[in-house]
Amino acid sequence: MKAEIVSIKTETRDIKTFRLKPLGGKLKFEAGQFVEVSVFGVGEAPISISSDPDVDDYFELSVRRVGSVTGALFKLSEGAIIGVRGPYGRGWPLKESEGMDVLIVGGGCGAAPLRPAILKLLRSRDRYGRIELLYGARTPSDVMYMEEFEAIAEGSGCRVLLTVDTIAPDNRWRYSVGVVTSLFDKISVNPFRSVALVCGPEIMMMYAVRDLLRLGFKPENIYLSMERRMRCGLGFCGHCQIGRKYVCLDGPVFSYSEIAPMPDKIV
Repeated sequence: MKAEIVSIKTETRDIKTFRLKPLGGKLKFEAGQFVEVSVFGVGEAPISISSDPDVDDYFELSVRRVGSVTGALFKLSEGAIIGVRGPYGRGWPLKESEGMDVLIVGGGCGAAPLRPAILKLLRSRDRYGRIELLYGARTPSDVMYMEEFEAIAEGSGCRVLLTVDTIAPDNRWRYSVGVVTSLFDKISVNPFRSVALVCGPEIMMMYAVRDLLRLGFKPENIYLSMERRMRCGLGFCGHCQIGRKYVCLDGPVFSYSEIAPMPDKIV
């Protein structure tokens, strides 16, 4: 499928959100899935979809500039055409989580794979118990979706807690300062009947899992997106292999109970 870039929004110094209009069809996807994006003449890269799954006349990709393909994507303007394959992968278990509290934990650009789940949960708010979103970034300028998160906090039935690792002395940041796991002491969801959706740097996810288990979350109710480990997206390169599983084919979302027994797990 080809898609046209209809708008580009700068989220942070190295992250942009591209709104894309499918040409010749619609892209039906589940929260947590990814697509293979082609910049013609440059190459292809797997990128998580970051928009509302219930909106099908466009979709969005929040992209961090980290390599040749994403670098080329950043040079494109509105009206440019790119290639898209997919969607692929196993997404967040939203249907299975109905009736439970939901804790969403994001760090850095890990907010992008979580955003479709957040929007889907809020659209079906009456099907879930408490919903809480914890999000952390390095600095205030690294926070993604700031205006959207503040709007959600104001009246959608989702509690939002934001934090950054550090702030400059003259910064007007009015939320918490510290790593995202420092917010766990403030949560009000019931760990014994909650699902946790986690995405961010691997070191963050490692500490998040440790603390969630300590709080009483069941391993089978802690879900992690391992999308950062993907490279080819097709199971060929082996870069995303964890034990006998491939993130691009078997994930990118896994429960911790699936990952924990693996000898080369990274969380």
